[in-house]
Amino acid sequence: MLEDMTNSPLRVIISGGGTGGHIFPAVAIANELRRRRPDTDILFVGANGRMEMTRVPEAGYKIVGLDITGLQRRLTPRNLLFPVRVLRSVRKAGKLIEEFRPDAVVGVGGYASAPVLLAATSRAIPSLIQEQNSYAGLVNKLLSRRVNRICVAYEGMEKFFPAGKLVVTGNPVRAEIAGGSRAEALAFFGLNPNKQTLLVVGGSLGARTLNMATAAALQRLREAGVQLLWQTGKLYFPEAQQQAAAYQDDNLYALEFIKRMDLAYAAADVVISRAGALSVSELCLTGKASILVPSPNVAEDHQTKNARALVDKGAALLVTDAEAPVRLYGEALRLLNDPAGQQQLSTRVRELAHPNATDMIVDELLKLIKK
Repeated sequence: MLEDMTNSPLRVIISGGGTGGHIFPAVAIANELRRRRPDTDILFVGANGRMEMTRVPEAGYKIVGLDITGLQRRLTPRNLLFPVRVLRSVRKAGKLIEEFRPDAVVGVGGYASAPVLLAATSRAIPSLIQEQNSYAGLVNKLLSRRVNRICVAYEGMEKFFPAGKLVVTGNPVRAEIAGGSRAEALAFFGLNPNKQTLLVVGGSLGARTLNMATAAALQRLREAGVQLLWQTGKLYFPEAQQQAAAYQDDNLYALEFIKRMDLAYAAADVVISRAGALSVSELCLTGKASILVPSPNVAEDHQTKNARALVDKGAALLVTDAEAPVRLYGEALRLLNDPAGQQQLSTRVRELAHPNATDMIVDELLKLIKK
């Protein structure tokens, strides 16, 4: 672990967001900076209307919003305004940087990351990108020649980025995510220690395909004697709550959002999940047997590439989104009835974990500041 040698308080801007896969790594980096240097002044910059504008303050940090959105995949009036929004956001980001005067800027991906990094690099402020996925995002690829360091989660990323700037760190994961005990977890959720538990997580925003397949499988899970923790996301929760209400005596629970994911993982024998970068990193760190269902609604189909990074090493199973309504719960019940298969997946996925990712990223950031 690199210790910063200066005595003056540090000032760092962390930019990006949009989904939990960007926000939680950003908060993990901020927390580690604060742990090492409690006097560090950290400012987050996000996109107005996105979830970081509530999640970051909940984590105890200041955030400023930019009026920036992404490009739509079809011609829309919003796309016509995109260049104007970008220019306005770059100007506002530049003003923020001149007022805050950061020692360094970190970009974690998402709409707000680009204007802030453009403004920072044009002023020669040390800058670092943290790329979570095995297939690099367009914004990070475009910015890669301007920034000083690029921290990645997967080997082979030199096909997207300048090799001399790359450091393989893994993805920052909340330190407590692998710390839950099974006994505490079962008591917290009111689960039966004599039954197996299935955890279904569709990401922080929910996943329509997973929710529909899970709703259709509730009777099947009851008959198999399997318990369920089903994170639905806010949009799908009211309907899912009604669907699960008849099965709560069998410990089949629909939950809008699970704040204690450490305990959810600790309770689970098998996990069904999307293949966002954060979810994959958490599965590696917790060593959970999983079935990954990549979202088809992401840029460059990067969730399938994330999933393949595990599946090709025998560390997870894969069911496509199109196959999920028919295949998903047959695969889940087969895996729940195969303890040896669960153990094999668990062993292999742990081998892919990067438990020191956050430490390594903060080390790289402090090296840039020291220079």
